[in-house]
This record gives sequence, structure tokens and C-alpha cells, in this order.
Amino acid sequence: MNEHSNKERSMNIAIVGYGKMGHTVEAAAKSLGHAVAATIDTRAEDATVRVAEGDGAALADAVKRSGADGVIEFSHPSAAAGNVRALLPLRLPLVVGTTGWKAEEDGIRVLAAASGGTAVRSANFSLGVNLFYRIVSEAARIVSAFGEYDCAVWEAHHNQKADSPSGTAMEIARRILAEDERKTELVTGAFTRKPEPHELHVSSTRIGAVPGTHTVFFDSGADTIELTHRARSREGFARGAVHALARLSRALEAGTLKPGALYGAEDIL
Repeated sequence: MNEHSNKERSMNIAIVGYGKMGHTVEAAAKSLGHAVAATIDTRAEDATVRVAEGDGAALADAVKRSGADGVIEFSHPSAAAGNVRALLPLRLPLVVGTTGWKAEEDGIRVLAAASGGTAVRSANFSLGVNLFYRIVSEAARIVSAFGEYDCAVWEAHHNQKADSPSGTAMEIARRILAEDERKTELVTGAFTRKPEPHELHVSSTRIGAVPGTHTVFFDSGADTIELTHRARSREGFARGAVHALARLSRALEAGTLKPGALYGAEDIL
């Protein structure tokens, strides 16, 4: 996302989830001229507020008491849906970077409409990743016309990441499936048989401190085309999330986005 911090008014941001990403979001917010009203977590001893796991009322109360005018959520896949449900009724601009709650999205969309709460959720708010999504979509569309090329996705992340495959890998796969009619089924586990031509394999590695690497392979008997995005740090994700919150707030004020909905990163790029 383009850095137009000079056009973004300063916000008081509550950060929900104060692990590695939460700390990085805090640093990014301050570097972009925003204030951090509260850092809220269930375990982190250095968070300004600690709430019991699953206590949505306490979470909402902590955000209200902080005086925040926007919220960024980077917690844990098991907690994300509950956090979003607790936060939407506050009707503050909300950015959700936690993945792993796709199955509950329809119900949360209904809650957003009923409560008037608004959120932007994305598997990845990095500008580079969102450009990579578009490149992959175009590449898949072009390559799908040539039957000799097969396709697969591989991703690697640090060994503290809770979900596998990553939300970014799943979004990449979704875009390939949308552009290549030959691929109709996603497989994320290990094969114990020969793969079928219509299956798109997404494989994952968890190792060390890798911030995130995603590769799309287009392979034929003659050659291989590889498209790779390799993050160098979490800073790009964090800065993108902060910019997303500022843009969401501005869009709601201007009326270019309507309250009571879930949006994606593409809606505010």
C-alpha cells in the first residue's frame, strides 16, 4: 500500500494481540505518526491490558476505555473470530490480520450488517504481497491456455506460526483456481497417491524464523517458471495494516465505503 502518511490523520489505535506481530504493529504505528491507545492480550506480560481468553465483553470494554478510534487485530487463529465478534459492535474501524477463521466469515458478515461494525480483513496487508496476488492471477490466466504446464504452490514460515497452509498461500491458491479452469480442487496435505490433473497442491514448510516465502510453480517437460515473493521482515505486513486502518477510517468518513460490512485489502488499495 502506498505510503501517504502525510494525508492520514493521526489515530489512537488499540492493538489486540501483543505477540511478535503486535509489537511490530505498535512500532509501525508510532513510526507513521499514530498513537497506541492500548495493547491488549491474554498472556503477554508487557501488554497494557490483559483479558481472559474468550472474554469478549472484557475485550470490548478494554478497547472502549482506551479511547481508541481504530483497532488492529493480530492474535491467534483460535481467538480471531471471537475477537472480531466482540469488536464489531463498537463500530470502530477494524483491521484483522489474523487468518484461520474463514469458515466463520459468513456469520460474522451478518453480525457486521446487524451491528453497523466495519472491518477490513486480509491474509496479508503487505503491498508486495498484494502486487504478487495480481501477478499470480495474470500468470495463471496466461499459462492456463497451455496444457503442457502444471501448477503448484509452496510456502514457508517460521516455526511459531499456528496455521498451515498460511492464509496468504490459500489466497494465492484461490486466485489460481479462479483463473485456471483445469484446476478445480485444492489439496493441502501430503500425497500418498498420484495427484490428479485437476488438483492444485499447496505444500507448507515450517522452519526457523522465516517471515514468509511463497512460490508458484508452472512446470512443463521443457522448463519451469517460478514466481516468488519473499518477505524480509514483518515490518511490511505491519505498516500495511496501519495504512489499511487509516484508509478504512478515511473511506468511512468520506462515504466511499459503507459501514456494516467486511472488506478486503483490494477494496482499499
